[in-house]
Amino acid sequence: MKILGISGSLRAGSFNTALLKVAAELAQKAGVKFEIYDISDIPFYNSDLDADNKPDAVVKFNAAIKNADGLLFSTPEYNYSIPGVLKNAIDWASRPGFNAALTKKPCGIVSASMSSLGGARAQIHLRDILFGTLSPVYLAPEFLLASAHKAFDENGKLADQKTAEFLDKYIQGYVGWLNTIKNN
Repeated sequence: MKILGISGSLRAGSFNTALLKVAAELAQKAGVKFEIYDISDIPFYNSDLDADNKPDAVVKFNAAIKNADGLLFSTPEYNYSIPGVLKNAIDWASRPGFNAALTKKPCGIVSASMSSLGGARAQIHLRDILFGTLSPVYLAPEFLLASAHKAFDENGKLADQKTAEFLDKYIQGYVGWLNTIKNN
């Protein structure tokens, strides 16, 4: 089984990318391949470019999604929603409608934020967006890492044991859900 991790943050010291790295370690312990995909080179969506000759970065992104059994999004919250760069990548992966890379692709959502809400509003918006792309989302208690700057050490490693245990529980549940989907 393979999971593709997608961070909604391009920042070098991103807590969401760090969270995906921890999720990758946890998934790999369960025998799951986990790749974190960098969306920084995907151009702004332009329907003029959405034809047979899509930009190479879009073709590669869509192929990575198609080759994964599931996607794990990790998103910060910007102005009560998801970052534009993440929405842009999703827009590319949702074309053509009803037959896109995202269509029926099982997704999980986690978030890390310096706020006390942990990205809750971004997760709600991302669920709505994925509903529109016909992508099922893992139904579980949300994994929201509030005050993320306190949970990671100076080397970007998750230092909070309770958070690590909760993330492990989320990842194991998500992997179990993917196995159920794959075997049906």
